[in-house]
Amino acid sequence: MGAQFWGDAICDGGDLDCGSGLLLIIKKAMDPLVEGQILEIRSREVSVGEDLPAWCRMVGQEFLGLEKNNGYTAYFVKKQAVQANLREELEAARGYRWSVRVRGLNGLTAQAYARNHSLMVGQAADFGASVEAPSGVDLLLASLGSDLVVGLKAAASQAQIELDEVECSLRANLVNVLFHMGLESDGDPSVEQIGGVIYVATTEDEETVKLIWQQVLKRSPLYQTLKRGTKIDLRIEITL
Repeated sequence: MGAQFWGDAICDGGDLDCGSGLLLIIKKAMDPLVEGQILEIRSREVSVGEDLPAWCRMVGQEFLGLEKNNGYTAYFVKKQAVQANLREELEAARGYRWSVRVRGLNGLTAQAYARNHSLMVGQAADFGASVEAPSGVDLLLASLGSDLVVGLKAAASQAQIELDEVECSLRANLVNVLFHMGLESDGDPSVEQIGGVIYVATTEDEETVKLIWQQVLKRSPLYQTLKRGTKIDLRIEITL
């Protein structure tokens, strides 16, 4: 069947949904278009089918329809004269501040609240394999690993690179954990180094994946922040 619509410009949102940056990508792609031109938005995220038409109604853009293709759905939006100011949207994103709330619980635990989620956090210096709650250091590594894994998946998706599996394994140690525990009077409790491996299963070109990985490291908030004061040694292993 022939195409029902055609676009004057195309943007690929990969697996992003409307709440994780896709709308900013759409606005940036639509900004140079003139009134009446059509933007084709390619996406593999199912929720876009509901959220994009609603967003178009809200901001005064004309949603024309969609076409199912092999591996993605193409959505077509006609630019109207009324459009939210892209610069204002970008400045709002630039000024966004993350916030969490942490409340002490019984014993050496706390409850952390982040948006519509909460989790229990335990003490850092607990060396057992089984603990009541992950420590702040555990969560630091989990945050870094998640930032890199999700970042790699998103970057690969936007580049139309298919990754079958992505997994990250990280380890860290403190310069002097005994000082942190109060067992020594002097020392440095900071994280001394972080090491780990990112495992990627894919049939895509290895050098292309590694180039995308380097861009992920450059754009990772947590990696770029932590590496200022901590030695980080990460390697990527790509398998078929």
